[in-house]
Amino acid sequence: MIDMGDALPPGVHTAADLMRHYEEVRRRMKAQTARRRGPPVPPPVTAAVVPAVPVAPSVVEPPSFSPRDAALTFARYCVGECNRLAHAAACDVAASAPGLMPRFNPLFVHGGTGLGKTHLLQALAQAAEESGRRVAYLTAERFMFGFVAAMKTGTTEDFRARFGEIDLLLLDDVQGLHGKSVQQAFSSALNALMDAHRQVVIAADRHPGDLDAFDERLRSRLGAGLVIELRSLDDEVRAAIIAAQAERAAVLSPGFALPVDVARFLASDGRMNARDLAGAVNRLLAPHQFGGVEITMDMAQAVLRDVIRTGEPRRVRVDDILRVVTKQFGVTLADILSQRRTANVVRPRQIAMYLAKTLTLRSLPEIGRRFGGRDHTTVLHAVRKMDGLRSHDAKLRAELDDLEAKIMERVA
Repeated sequence: MIDMGDALPPGVHTAADLMRHYEEVRRRMKAQTARRRGPPVPPPVTAAVVPAVPVAPSVVEPPSFSPRDAALTFARYCVGECNRLAHAAACDVAASAPGLMPRFNPLFVHGGTGLGKTHLLQALAQAAEESGRRVAYLTAERFMFGFVAAMKTGTTEDFRARFGEIDLLLLDDVQGLHGKSVQQAFSSALNALMDAHRQVVIAADRHPGDLDAFDERLRSRLGAGLVIELRSLDDEVRAAIIAAQAERAAVLSPGFALPVDVARFLASDGRMNARDLAGAVNRLLAPHQFGGVEITMDMAQAVLRDVIRTGEPRRVRVDDILRVVTKQFGVTLADILSQRRTANVVRPRQIAMYLAKTLTLRSLPEIGRRFGGRDHTTVLHAVRKMDGLRSHDAKLRAELDDLEAKIMERVA
């Protein structure tokens, strides 16, 4: 049972007061929704869609939550190994009954641009609302607009009170919360919701530990639940996104079809995210829709010559290193990430850490988190040890050269 005592808005002391307050809030939200509503525009079906541009709320009344795209559903979310865990966690949150203790709180999803964060949050919001939960989806920018507007009008208590009336808060692009007072307001809302056992889901472009503009207490709070990284799109997801985009394009322009070789060509650049893929399909759609041009490989290569980078190797990922190292040494990924200290595990673990530092752009703390949540000093020790041994141990040097060659061959 949720204790609502600490979550009551100011001035609310009785059940009658509470009902009057809720009716007023519903009236204002209904009026704001009516002003925002416009003709629906069908978006691309991708693992990630460009977030809706926030509109500054009126400074006369409490700020509204961010608009959402009804087409961003779980059914349209392309799932693969790169995002399977995040998708499963979001579905679990959506299926949870209101009032129950959240299984993990907050749920923090992070990853680069175009990897599906916004789509995942909006799909979760829609599914949760359909089950009768009170949901608030905001971007960091909208939160700031709302808080600044409330400060100007002296209605910060009303602003805070709105967060006491929801079952589920979803905040997108949390790294965009700038300013000490804004971060304090968010921290206060976060603590109140979590203390009342209300679910909070956060999305960011980096791990909570890397939110350097936030104070240590807030970073710790954000990382106290379940933290999941959305990785670069894998082959399965890229293929699914291309197929979905092609299907949508065929609706817009009857007769449009992507030949198999063109679809493979689009998927060949492992660095392209969902937005890149959507843009590539749209660039092929335009000459077909407006000029009746048939889609061929020659045509696609000409149109996308400045987009597809098949001649360049894609960036090495920690996952690539782990796959090559575990195969080479006959150990499992679970062994590498475990706390085991036997020689047959420690050596490949240290080698993998060293390669992660030398072949990727990951920082020491990021590498430590990928290796079972180890401290950055552990990674630094492994890097220094391998670096020192490589200079005078010919056998190890040859072994590292061989591993590096296999890793680069894998990502070529």
